[in-house]
Amino acid sequence: MLMYPDADIPVCQLSVQSGRDGAYHYRLGKALAPLRREGVLILGSGSATHNLRALGPDTPEPAGWARDFTVWLKGSLTSGRHEDLKHYEDKAPHAKMAHPSPEHFYPLHVALGAAGERAKAELIHDSWAEGALSYASYRFATPS
Repeated sequence: MLMYPDADIPVCQLSVQSGRDGAYHYRLGKALAPLRREGVLILGSGSATHNLRALGPDTPEPAGWARDFTVWLKGSLTSGRHEDLKHYEDKAPHAKMAHPSPEHFYPLHVALGAAGERAKAELIHDSWAEGALSYASYRFATPS
């Protein structure tokens, strides 16, 4: 709504497969990558952390497990550690706590795969809600 207030662009929704892993969703994004040359915007929406059972009051500092996960996520994205991201369940601190189920995290894998191996990640928004819900948002740029 903020990017295209006239709603004059086509939208196609892609369902993630919660029974698959991050590597599968990354490959799915790679399959969609040619659409970028046609001017298609590939947007992944979810949450950097998404454990609704662990939400609490808004506080100045997020829960330690949530902070640790998002610090790892930012470092992995901005350093181009795509393999670590594909296997975040084994690589990230508190991965299962941050994402008890993966459907809110896999859109990141799709967008990253679509951006390509050499994509550079940039943190463009960082906010928290209810002590554990991270709304960290990234933009991926592919070098020409």
